[in-house]
Formats: sequence, structure tokens, C-alpha cells
Amino acid sequence: MISRRSFMQRAAAGMAGLSFAESAFSNILVPQKKERLGVALVGLGYYSTDLLAPALQLTQHCYLAGIVTGTPSKAEEWKKQHNLPDKNIYSYDNFDTVANNPDIDVIYVVLPPSMHAEYSIRAAKAGKHVWCEKPMAVSVAECQSMIDACNKNKVKLAIGYRLHHEPNTQQIMKFAKEQTYGKVTKVEAKAGYFDPRTDHWKQKKSMGGGVMGDMGVYPLNAARYSTGLEPIAVTAQASTTRPEIYKEVEETMNFLLEFPGGATAQCEASFGKSMNDLMVTCSKGWYKLSPFQAYSGVNGVTSDGKKLNAVIPNEQARQMDDDALAIMNNTKLLAPGEEGLRDIRVVEAVYRSVAQKKRVMI
Repeated sequence: MISRRSFMQRAAAGMAGLSFAESAFSNILVPQKKERLGVALVGLGYYSTDLLAPALQLTQHCYLAGIVTGTPSKAEEWKKQHNLPDKNIYSYDNFDTVANNPDIDVIYVVLPPSMHAEYSIRAAKAGKHVWCEKPMAVSVAECQSMIDACNKNKVKLAIGYRLHHEPNTQQIMKFAKEQTYGKVTKVEAKAGYFDPRTDHWKQKKSMGGGVMGDMGVYPLNAARYSTGLEPIAVTAQASTTRPEIYKEVEETMNFLLEFPGGATAQCEASFGKSMNDLMVTCSKGWYKLSPFQAYSGVNGVTSDGKKLNAVIPNEQARQMDDDALAIMNNTKLLAPGEEGLRDIRVVEAVYRSVAQKKRVMI
């Protein structure tokens, strides 16, 4: 016959999501490790709808558990399509009550950059791990506040740099670390597409718009992982060919990064033209990826004829599975909050260079 004490322990274990183990010597509460983490997507725009939600059908270590949206019609549509229970569907008003939902382990913030800090911090305070799309935030100060909140609440913070999980990109990083082709002397990185939209957050300064914080992060981050170094100075020029659309922010950004030891990176990002190339010149050879930041089909070649064409089924699924495993095993993230902050520090310097029309130190 089970004692009242033992019964109460069992009940408490069930409420806490724990399993209860008994031995001849003692009653022990043993944490029950989840096999898959529940993810809630915050913001149901294109990236969540067309890329993350389908990718979560392919993941092994996490799954779509909930959503946060301000649009009732979207909530109903996602509920039916993904078989989500009502208790896992939140609005922006009741978002903080996610703290009481054990189904949801991770909050993935997929909102305009101006909202990243607020919802990342609220998620951390709710005790949930945070995945945040890039750019991490609109300022270094906001990035640091996100890192601090996650550290204080003992949750992990990962930034959505899917390329850090992509095998050909990882090979580029390895070349830099091992100096396989000698010391990196020059990087050329270009990322862009023609955006026909005329009224989008990417064209609004208050929402974190402008190409530098969006597409600009691709060549910037590539320059950093291709060299394995942090830039020390930048010279930048902003421009637009459609001033009637890009009234508040830049359509195109060109920037030259200088690294310790003399390496440079010539970078360009644009909402006005298509570009997708990364070229790394070293003292004993070169290697390139083209496309280097596509959602699939990243591939390239080296100066001695090696093919960089490893294929994975889905970049976003790999990213989320890697981050889920890091949470479950309490290991290092490939792209933690500090990685996002380092990019935004350079983004701020780029804008200072544009404003001052000169080379600035970072």
C-alpha cells in the first residue's frame, strides 16, 4: 500500500514533468529528459510559414508545439493545418503566460528586428530558451540586454545563422582555422536580391529596416567566419536607385572591412539586385562558394579543384536540430547571442562611417 508521503511525491513529480523512481533505500525524483523540444514560433510571416514550419516537420529533436500571432485568422489556420491545441496558441497580449506551459521549451522570435529584444527578453523571463532570427537586434545595447536576460534566467540564446550549420560553410571556417590554403588576404562577399515590395518593414527605419541589418549581415558574417577574425575598421557607402521606396533607409550598402594582420573584405548587400557570391583569396590559393547563402544548393570549389558540394536535406531543420541538441545536452551553441552582437557592433560602425563619410574604427 502506498504511503501518503509517497503518493504526494508521485503527484508532485507528475506536475513538474518528472518521473518517479523507487528503490529499497529511498524515493528519488528523477528528471524525465524530453526526446524532442517543443518550439513556439512568434510571428507568422513568410519565413515562419514557408520555411520554419515545413522544416519543423523534418526535425528529429524538436517540433512545432505552438504559435504566437496577433491575427485570429492566422491562429485558426495554423491550428487546423498543424493540429495545434488551443492552449498552445497565444496572442501578443497573453504571451507571457507561456511560462505556465510545459509543452513549449523554446520560443523562436521571427519578428521585425525592432521587436527582437522585447520578445526575446519576455521569453527568457518566462523561462523558455530563445532562438532569434538575424539580425539579432537594432543595437548593441539591445543585443546585450537579450544576452543578460537569458543568462539571468538560465536559458540558452541562439541566433538564426543557419549557415553556421551548413557543411560547405563549415568547411570554409575550417580552412581559415587551419590555414589550409595559407593566410587569408582578401575576402569578397556579396548578397542581394531585387525586392519589389513598396510597403514592408525592411523599408521602415523604425522597424529595423535597411539592407545592412538584413542582407548585409550575410557578407559581414561571411567575412568574419572566412577569416576567423574580428574587423578593426570599416569604410562604407550607402545608396539607393529607388528613393521613392527607400525613403528612410538604404537600398544598397558597400563596405570595406579591415582585419588585424592586413586582410580585407570587400562586401556589398542590396535589395535592388541579385548577388550571392563568396570568394576567399589566401597566400597559397583560394576557394569560393556560389551561391554562398542560398536556402539550398550552397556549393563551391577550391583552387586545387576540390568540390565544396556537401548536401543536407534542409538548412533550417539542421539549424534547429543542432540548437535543440545543444539545449538538451547543455553544450555550446554554434551561433550564440554573442555571435549576433559581434555583427551588430560592426553594423553600427558601418552606419557611423556612412554618416561621417569616412573610415571609422570598430
